Amino acid sequence: MAAEGVIAREGPRPLAFGAAVVPLLTLGVFIQYVDRGNLATAAPLMKSELGLSAAQMGVLLSAFYWSYAPAQPLAGWLAHRLNPYRTLALGLAIWSLATAATGLVSSFAALVVLRIMLGIGESAFFPCNAKLLAQHLPDGRLGGANGLIGLGMAVGPAFGTWGGGNLMALTGWRTSFLVLGGLSMLWLIPWRRATADLSRAVASEPAAPAPSYLQIMRRREAWGAAFGHFCANYAFYFLISWLPLYLVKQRGFSMTEMAGLAGAIYLVYGASCVAGGRLADRWMRRGASANKVRKTLLVTSQLLFGASLIGASAGDARVSIACLFAAAVGFGLNTPSLLAVAQTLAGPMAGGKWMGFQNAVGNIAGIVGPVITGLAIDATGSYALAFVLAGAMAFLGVIGWGVMIRKVTPLEWAI
Repeated sequence: MAAEGVIAREGPRPLAFGAAVVPLLTLGVFIQYVDRGNLATAAPLMKSELGLSAAQMGVLLSAFYWSYAPAQPLAGWLAHRLNPYRTLALGLAIWSLATAATGLVSSFAALVVLRIMLGIGESAFFPCNAKLLAQHLPDGRLGGANGLIGLGMAVGPAFGTWGGGNLMALTGWRTSFLVLGGLSMLWLIPWRRATADLSRAVASEPAAPAPSYLQIMRRREAWGAAFGHFCANYAFYFLISWLPLYLVKQRGFSMTEMAGLAGAIYLVYGASCVAGGRLADRWMRRGASANKVRKTLLVTSQLLFGASLIGASAGDARVSIACLFAAAVGFGLNTPSLLAVAQTLAGPMAGGKWMGFQNAVGNIAGIVGPVITGLAIDATGSYALAFVLAGAMAFLGVIGWGVMIRKVTPLEWAI
């Protein structure tokens, strides 16, 4: 039910998206996940060179989320109040500089500070993306657009693991951070060209009214999406944070072998993202409701990658690798609908702020998950318990998507 006041679903009709905007958003999230995942790829080399324990690596992997999660509401506010185009550009500039600077430092404390800076910069992406897609695209096209975003999320770690892993094997980990951080900055050039008119149009108009964070947090659907997002993220971040170390230290692969195998797993994830997004759009064009499509895909995918991660903990190397590929399929089916649920429920009036809240809660998993995993590995000398915990958390996500969200349908807001 809406609170008392004027009920609103949309602000002023925006200028049409140019053809390059969604591909540039895909490229932006690709860059984000390359830069975010570089530490995991470099972990086997950094751990040896700097003498870091598994617990310290867990802290470094977690430190990114110390700022990334709490900065999400601020990014969502800026997306509505200021300008989503400029907010996203500023965020990318910050995280690119943090990536490059990582190649220049040696102390554990400095690495922690740069990971925090990286989190602040990257916090801008998903609130701005949610605001833009909710405002410009109808519900029946959100699956395909978010599938492309998911492709960027998958190909980023794939390229970062394969390309970065091979570069690190040849020149060391420091060169990789310097090169990739510098290349990331180049994205700002086509982004400015493609969105200059859109950005000026937003800047010339008064800020459109948006519900407060308190209004959003009063909605049961917001907590259901946030909890489901947290559970999915715990499992996903476990994979992208620890996969290189697991393959090298536990399974005995070389850096080059690890890079190829992990890259292939991420590519399967990307292909599944695109397929899942297109499946959702096609299903809705045939008459299925957003509620049926989103809930079916989310619940099914959480069960699939949860079972796959638990299976990976129990088998030999072949079974474990097969389960990791199955988990990648599950993550891919999950991602487009996870993002689209927020955009559908919140609409253009609240898309950025809603995702700011949902992603803040969801990324608490990035704060606690790597530390729990590191402690579990140090305590047991094995990754088995960590895999089981990640799989169990994925199962819990079914409660958020299937129970706490009563119906995936646009909400009304009192402005």
